[in-house]
Amino acid sequence: MRIAIAGISHEALNTSPVPTTLEHFQVWRGRELLQGESLFSPYPAGAAAGAVDGPKYASLADMMNDLGAEPVPILHANGLSPSGTVEQDTYLRLRDEIIDGIQQAGQLDGICLILHGALLVEHIWSGETDLVRSIRAAVGNDLLISARFDLHGNLTEEFANKTDIWTVYRTAPHRDAPQTLERAMTLLAHCIRGGHRPRPVFVRVPMILPGERATTDVDPMKSLLELAVEIGRQPGILTAEILVGFGWADAPYSSSSVVVIAESEPHLPHARRQAKRLAQAMWDQRRNFTFDQEVASSADEAIDLALAASESCVFIADSGDNPTAGTPGDVPHFLSRLIAKSVPDAILAGIPDGEAARACFEAGVGATVSLSLGGKLDTEYGTPLEVTGLVEHLYQPEQAAQEPAIATLKVGGVRVLITDGRTYFSSLNDFREAGVEPLEHGIVVVKLGYLMPELRDAAPREILALTRGYSDLDFTRLPYRYLTRPIFPLDEEFAWSPVITNVAGYGG
Repeated sequence: MRIAIAGISHEALNTSPVPTTLEHFQVWRGRELLQGESLFSPYPAGAAAGAVDGPKYASLADMMNDLGAEPVPILHANGLSPSGTVEQDTYLRLRDEIIDGIQQAGQLDGICLILHGALLVEHIWSGETDLVRSIRAAVGNDLLISARFDLHGNLTEEFANKTDIWTVYRTAPHRDAPQTLERAMTLLAHCIRGGHRPRPVFVRVPMILPGERATTDVDPMKSLLELAVEIGRQPGILTAEILVGFGWADAPYSSSSVVVIAESEPHLPHARRQAKRLAQAMWDQRRNFTFDQEVASSADEAIDLALAASESCVFIADSGDNPTAGTPGDVPHFLSRLIAKSVPDAILAGIPDGEAARACFEAGVGATVSLSLGGKLDTEYGTPLEVTGLVEHLYQPEQAAQEPAIATLKVGGVRVLITDGRTYFSSLNDFREAGVEPLEHGIVVVKLGYLMPELRDAAPREILALTRGYSDLDFTRLPYRYLTRPIFPLDEEFAWSPVITNVAGYGG
């Protein structure tokens, strides 16, 4: 049994002014794909993993060996950080290399795609749809295709018609990327061996949700996922999956969705009933999706709460300028409020500003520098902030590493982590590279939505600040142009009942 492995994983925010080019991807080719499961995990899992068991396999090679399958690794391109729309030439270059690799691979029994679900491409829209369309054109309709997705993906009916199986993360914050890939590959192997022709039933649910309102440790997502698991265990059903969607993407097909995949044609009527049941359950909960952490309505309110806190350290998420949702990440508004309030001990992680970072490196540790900081990438929500501070630490990664350099600048009581490229701080080690131990400081502001797993596990207290920006958590404040309407919560009162919007097969 020979299974090709390929994919392009990227979360694209098409309102962002920062386009995504080839340099924004880490690309693995051939045997590199088999080296470790961490290649496909977007965030460090942290010491604790909630209710999620650790990965069963140490590597993709181990998984394939256990399944008795021969891996045919082609190419996987993983976006280093969510960003703007992928430039067409970049996408086509990666796509065509995948197609060429598949065509040159010889006899295949299946293909497993490692995808995100929110790949927006210049002039093309859904990259996932175009990729599977191109693969089908190359290999025909008989070869089984399986895919792994992030929970925050927006899928199209064409994708659902051209793909046999897909599995989706069941945790947010994400802790189960390797396990989700394992399910996709295991189900694919099961169908190849058993001669099954899966039939997916796809239902689009007309609502958009920020991930922060749909974390999976609390209801309603917790119960909805439990229902999906229960449906997936029923006879004749391979799996049932829920996609929260990527609501910041302004695309005609942006929405939540569900899929129930029948093992074969005779089980399709049951899968249709269960897909409608799951979609209706999600729709019925639409007004109950809410934040699972403490919320502040502004940067000022979040800072005041943190200053009055009894905890030794409070993490604050600057949610409106969240680079993990694709924003530029260089709005200095929160920094300006920390300085204005004379906060005595804080970290702000971080501000991408190549010019400011270079000035710090040229001046050296111990130097005092004056900078025009931030507001250069995102000119819609930010303007440069004039600051003067002491360069406390400089971090220069190894030349081969695809990570930014960091300059730590102390401005009053605030240590600002200035990077020479867009990034996000998702682990304790990210801070340590900048020369700071976050838990030893009173306030740690991170440009995130919910905290990533390791930070969430470590933070004594977490406050979500509802700041303005491209990743505003209040979708009603965003200027959508392409969304299909009506859609909740932009439209409050409209009738809806589940409709199966794909044909569960290739044209019939």
